[in-house]
Amino acid sequence: MNLITQFVDTVLHLDTSLSIIIQSYGYWSYLILFIIIFCETGLVVIPFLPGDSLVFAAGAFAAKGDMKLAILLLVLCIAAVLGDTVNYEIGRYIGPKIFKQDNIRFLNKEHLERTHKFYEKYGGKTIIFARFIPIIRTFAPFVAGIGEMSYKQFISYNIVGGISWICLFLFGGYLFGNMPVVKNNFTTVIYAIIIISVLPAAFEYFRHKYFTKES
Repeated sequence: MNLITQFVDTVLHLDTSLSIIIQSYGYWSYLILFIIIFCETGLVVIPFLPGDSLVFAAGAFAAKGDMKLAILLLVLCIAAVLGDTVNYEIGRYIGPKIFKQDNIRFLNKEHLERTHKFYEKYGGKTIIFARFIPIIRTFAPFVAGIGEMSYKQFISYNIVGGISWICLFLFGGYLFGNMPVVKNNFTTVIYAIIIISVLPAAFEYFRHKYFTKES
């Protein structure tokens, strides 16, 4: 329980957490951010890492001069694209066996099935759209691998989605992160990013669960 509390506190106070990382590790901070973004997009068992808000916070620190914007852009884009590629390969090789199981120890099958429906509706564009939706972002390349989407098609969507996602939040943090109203209410901004990010998935879930049955 303490670990969960510490994790939530870290996510909601990313300005403080990231500041400590930068002061403690210097240039190694880029590697730490690379690992976090790679794991959130590449390892299907941990879809709860703070991708959107972390990239936004990194942009804010770049605006202050604590980090280099160009290095962040390169490192995070590579992490995002590489993470989805690894996730796709995992889904391609072990996904079909896992998807048939009723009880999956390290995966939430409901998330898998929800992403699969999202994928059926939007096709390959899911790889792009899902970048902006937490949890679905992590499962989308996995499901694409299960569905045997061709790698040529996947990688094009992957690159477009990954770069678009990183640019939106990184430059958003760079441009707005140090505005007084944002800086003084950073925790509230993180809440807002999280809520706005999950709204599309929540809307789709309730629409499918309640309105589809009625029609």
